[in-house]
Amino acid sequence: MKFDLFRNARREFPESQRLLALIPAGLFFVGLLPFLLIVLGRTFDRWLGLPALAFPPYDLILGVLLIAAGWPLAIWTIIVQFTAGRGTPIPAMAPQKLLVQPPYTLCRNPMTLGAILAYLGVGVLIGSISALLLVILLGARLLWYIHRNEEPQLLEQFGQDYADYRQRTPFFFPRIKF
Repeated sequence: MKFDLFRNARREFPESQRLLALIPAGLFFVGLLPFLLIVLGRTFDRWLGLPALAFPPYDLILGVLLIAAGWPLAIWTIIVQFTAGRGTPIPAMAPQKLLVQPPYTLCRNPMTLGAILAYLGVGVLIGSISALLLVILLGARLLWYIHRNEEPQLLEQFGQDYADYRQRTPFFFPRIKF
């Protein structure tokens, strides 16, 4: 029997249940994951004999800018999923509507983009090559998973509307228009 992560995705959950589910997820992604990134990044740097990336004040400025760009984007996405989509980022409580309004006009995965930017900012702030590599590798793995598993599910669920959205909206890197 195959485990189906999306089996409850088409069921709408009450707002109170969705909010309750977001609390541990938020603690994990905003607290535990950055902490682990710091600890693992520094540990791997020591094990591998990698130098610290320290370019004051540029590392501080770049790190803060990445975090300041990433977290608001990720949080905005969660708010839109919760309100307009009547869901959460948790796959089992996925949004019930196809979201094509901002921030989903930037790219199809703005929450992932925001989280990766924020975690890269943490890596820059602590000056860890290993932390930056972990974010890049795990971010690439997450994007592969989304492309391979979530996108077909969305196409099945939303049909031509999703196909049209997918055609006009980039997967991850926003198009920059001048």
